Amino acid sequence: MNAYMTNGTYDFLQKLPAEQPSIDFFFMHDNANTLVYCEGNFKKNVFAAGRSYEAVTASGDLNKSGFVVMNNIPVSDDGKALFEDKFKQRQQMVESEPGFQCFRLLRPKKGNTYIVMTQWASEADFNNWKNSDQFKQAHKEGSDVKPPAYFLERPFLTSYHMIEENE
Repeated sequence: MNAYMTNGTYDFLQKLPAEQPSIDFFFMHDNANTLVYCEGNFKKNVFAAGRSYEAVTASGDLNKSGFVVMNNIPVSDDGKALFEDKFKQRQQMVESEPGFQCFRLLRPKKGNTYIVMTQWASEADFNNWKNSDQFKQAHKEGSDVKPPAYFLERPFLTSYHMIEENE
């Protein structure tokens, strides 16, 4: 399965479903930006200016409501296999958490920045997981001051609230 996303103004992006009615678009926003995400096995990127990924692993269904967290992790070419293996193992640690909706490990088709995406029923559910023993166990080796050797740069988080159709 492939995943695609792009950023832009909500007014511009909200035209996409009418232009491509066969695609299920997911709209989300943070304080300043709107992001549109879709999944499928399309032959090419559905966005003129978007990012393309391959879903290495996926669980759960993305919902039109909830809270999305994307951990953006630049990974070196020689560290990709190890990185993917570690995240495949960690995936199960989050799936049983209250409020969990979906997990995606997205490998970039261009560039080196992977996205580890989770969706939660609410921001409070994510924060509860972030403060849980499960989270601490899953991120145990990430607590070092120095990131693992396969990280090209420091990872960074982006978070979004889903834009529900009636908003």
